[in-house]
Amino acid sequence: MITYDQFEAVDIRVGKITRAEPFPEARKPAIKLWVDFGPGIGEKRSSAQLTAHYTPEGLVGRQVLAVVNFPPRQIGPVMSEVLVLGVPDENGQVVLIGPGHDVPLGGKLF
Repeated sequence: MITYDQFEAVDIRVGKITRAEPFPEARKPAIKLWVDFGPGIGEKRSSAQLTAHYTPEGLVGRQVLAVVNFPPRQIGPVMSEVLVLGVPDENGQVVLIGPGHDVPLGGKLF
């Protein structure tokens, strides 16, 4: 069990994917992402193993949820600044989490 204060320490925000590219250098198939979180946070980079259900072209414009307060992490040649969130499907492949309706960028999950 965690406290509500511990939950609040994880800063999960809504962003919009503005750019997505194949990431052939990754050990497992992945896509490089640029996600705009609006004023105050701005655009951040990430990479995710999304190739089972998504193409780079199909991701652009999609709203997603991401943890924005982890320290940056080097993943091959990409410095990942946020952790885009997803859940596994029945085969363990990533399905992205996002709001059911368009919402303002940077909105905090509560």
